[in-house]
Amino acid sequence: MTRTDGQGTILIADYDFGDVDIERAIIEGAGFRLVAAQCKSEDEVIERGRDADGVLTQYARVGARAVDAFTRCRVIARYGTGVDIVDVDAATRRGIQVTNAPNEWCAEEVADHAVALWLAAARKVCQYDRATRQGEWHWKTGQPIWRLRGRVLGLLSFGAIARLIAERAQAFGVEVWAHDPFLDESEMRSRDVRPVSFDDLVEGADYLVVQSPLTPRTHHTFDRATLGRMKPSAVLVNTARGPIVEDAALLQALTEGWIAGAALDDLEEEPAKQRDWRPRNALLDLPNVIVTPHAAYYSEEAVGAVRRIAAEEAVRVLTGRPARSPVNDVTPVP
Repeated sequence: MTRTDGQGTILIADYDFGDVDIERAIIEGAGFRLVAAQCKSEDEVIERGRDADGVLTQYARVGARAVDAFTRCRVIARYGTGVDIVDVDAATRRGIQVTNAPNEWCAEEVADHAVALWLAAARKVCQYDRATRQGEWHWKTGQPIWRLRGRVLGLLSFGAIARLIAERAQAFGVEVWAHDPFLDESEMRSRDVRPVSFDDLVEGADYLVVQSPLTPRTHHTFDRATLGRMKPSAVLVNTARGPIVEDAALLQALTEGWIAGAALDDLEEEPAKQRDWRPRNALLDLPNVIVTPHAAYYSEEAVGAVRRIAAEEAVRVLTGRPARSPVNDVTPVP
């Protein structure tokens, strides 16, 4: 039964914000008890959240086992837009509302970060910086670098964030192509973006920015077969989820010269989901790779917003009000 008397427990399954002060003010202000944990496995989510009325999760997986183990849970609120870490179907079967944060909370930040990674990789900024700090002062350190104007920047997906990336990229004189099978091509053309097939995107882009969601269908989209079809001078930028790119395949592509470089905001192993992660990934040793720690979404404004959204959604559902950003359609329990 959904509680409306302001009593119950909300678990924060995991967080990397340093504190839970924002959430505490909202959750305890509504009369609920807050429990903050640092779960790194589904077993830990089950242990800490079995009897919780609501669960907030940042990286911790809330799969079918956890959903089935919950005894009172009515809402799972995701810190963020993607819900690949939540078994939404299992939650729906149990009548549990899943919520997320709409793209707007960090769209500007991710677009800025994608363009920053693209430019840093294309202009060899990190390579120059490392060499200069080691006493090498020469423009040839970054050779070859190609002029941006007139080249092709490709976008995999053309959602809200990709549209902002296109808007920014066009200022540099590149031709923007996009592939999105779920969008009418007229939407792209209206923004001076050329709609293309996936094959044309992979084979024709000089810079390819991945901004698609992670689903079973998009997992390892960039494997050896796909990477082997890209231009030898191409740069791959991933500001979506790490597992869309197969790390082992990318390592081979970069070391054997199939493509020229990569800039990644996440790795396939998704370090934030692991306890005691160590930088053993061989991609981190390559000079033609830039890696940032899944930070594309970050600004002080964005982090504050997503924390408020998740906490408020949990409280709304547990007090009998509809979620503002529901992921699934559930029948209210009387």
